Amino acid sequence: MATVAAIPAVEQKAALLTSQLGSLGSALVAYSGGVDSAYLAWAARQALGDNMLAVLADSPSLAEFQKRDAIEFARKFDIPLDVIQTAEFGDPDYVRNNSDRCFHCKDELFKNLEQIARERGFKVIVYGVNADDTSDFRPGHRAAVEHAVRSPLLEAGLTKAEIRSLAKNAGLPVWDRPASACLSSRIPYGTPVTIQNIKIVESGEDAIRALGFRQFRVRHHGELVRIEIAPEELPKALAPEMAQRFTEIFKKLGYKYVTLDLEGYRTGSLNEVL
Repeated sequence: MATVAAIPAVEQKAALLTSQLGSLGSALVAYSGGVDSAYLAWAARQALGDNMLAVLADSPSLAEFQKRDAIEFARKFDIPLDVIQTAEFGDPDYVRNNSDRCFHCKDELFKNLEQIARERGFKVIVYGVNADDTSDFRPGHRAAVEHAVRSPLLEAGLTKAEIRSLAKNAGLPVWDRPASACLSSRIPYGTPVTIQNIKIVESGEDAIRALGFRQFRVRHHGELVRIEIAPEELPKALAPEMAQRFTEIFKKLGYKYVTLDLEGYRTGSLNEVL
């Protein structure tokens, strides 16, 4: 008797995602251009056709290179896209930068998306949180729950690694894109987030990227900058000539002290103090 080959779990999850998206009828996708939101926007386009719209929130906390990449990805894969301006920097609760900063950012975003949905007749708002994200501190997800925003990747049980695998199989160039949190995440909780300090961080990260590094963060601590480099790239960063380059870059940006974090890059390192 012939046996039927088992369908891999990740393919079952992908099929569930497609089915769930198709059942929505129409959807707005909160889109940043990172691997999760890009894959979700692509999957929504496949499932819903013209009955979907990706929306990219443009604010000072979005790095310019990320904005360019997000727009280019949507253009290349024929994903309908609107770019809107959000005003989280006008919210004192956001600028104060307590541990719930991300809640206020997502609250602002989802209010904007709700208005677009009402005006243009979209039934559901979705965003790209995945199954791994539930293990970290995510106040932004509380905002999603309060605004009844759906989380299709999470609902399908997809992990970050599985999303990367599916994106790769679909030929999406974002599949191996490094994690890309907003620029405000570089500022320690309790230090006010200003357009000035995140733009200094952005300039520093642009300079490190130009040196050939791929996965890193610039953490702003007042007069001191703490540079996190992925462990596999640390040997290059620890070379004496590279230390000199880092010093030149960041002292020109106004820092008095330039440090390299020997633990290397890790997501959510500023959450370690919570």
